[in-house]
Amino acid sequence: MITVLSGGTGTPKLLQGLKEIVDPSDLTIIVNTLENDYFSGVYVAADIDTVLYTMSDLINDEFWYGIKGDTFITNEALEKIGCPELLRIGDRDRATKIQKTILMEKYNLAKACEIQAKNMGLECKVIPMSNEHSEIKLTTDIGELPFHEFLIKHQQKPEVLDLQFSNVSPAEGVIEAIKNSQAVIIGPSNPITSILPILSLEGVREALKDTYVVAVSPIIGTDAVSGPASKFMKALGIEVSSIGVASLYEDFLDNIVIDDKDSNLCDEINQIINKVTITNTIMNSLGVKKNLAQTILDSIPK
Repeated sequence: MITVLSGGTGTPKLLQGLKEIVDPSDLTIIVNTLENDYFSGVYVAADIDTVLYTMSDLINDEFWYGIKGDTFITNEALEKIGCPELLRIGDRDRATKIQKTILMEKYNLAKACEIQAKNMGLECKVIPMSNEHSEIKLTTDIGELPFHEFLIKHQQKPEVLDLQFSNVSPAEGVIEAIKNSQAVIIGPSNPITSILPILSLEGVREALKDTYVVAVSPIIGTDAVSGPASKFMKALGIEVSSIGVASLYEDFLDNIVIDDKDSNLCDEINQIINKVTITNTIMNSLGVKKNLAQTILDSIPK
């Protein structure tokens, strides 16, 4: 079994390649829940839904959010009656979120995700990192901002001075999945707000030390491929480079995959971890995604 640690953008791109060459029943995906919250009366677990939609070929891969070809009748009606949404939620996507909200009146988040994955015909396991609510606080140059206001309302423009998130407990199956895996792949999601919350769960880093772990760097040169990872790394005093990513994972990491453009960093990274794999990590086609996935799999000891 292969376990993947995922956020909501970079890693789902990799999952598109992985699911083409790995039996989905051999995949377990542990997904960040740091950004989950209620919007417009429904529970929004954006990263989880993105993974569910990716694995069921429904994802709107222009934005890596929501369902391709979705309509926005409810969203537009809310706007007209003076109740605009911070998140633009599509109609079919909203149905998923409503179902999850209803399920969570009876079950925890992990069980709700299990039911939804089964309903979508998925053979892989999709596990939320925690069933507990997380809090994240961003301190910026314009004051303290809720996470989604920073992302959407302010378009990631404010400078981030500090960020903190609450500690939560791992959901059932998280530690077991890591311990029972042939290897764990840390996808190229935001290292700070997508991956670090998973690593901060009690028992996760210890479990990873006993498992082969390969990470894909989401940084090329001195900037993130997408999203605000660069700002968050700077805020925490972490070098914005693949070197900085390796340093975040150094206590358990066996191999880091970096982009061709960063091949000059190998010697410095090798002072942190033993193995560096160089390949094209800009996933702008299914072929590149499959090649990257295969390169990762080939690096895993048999």
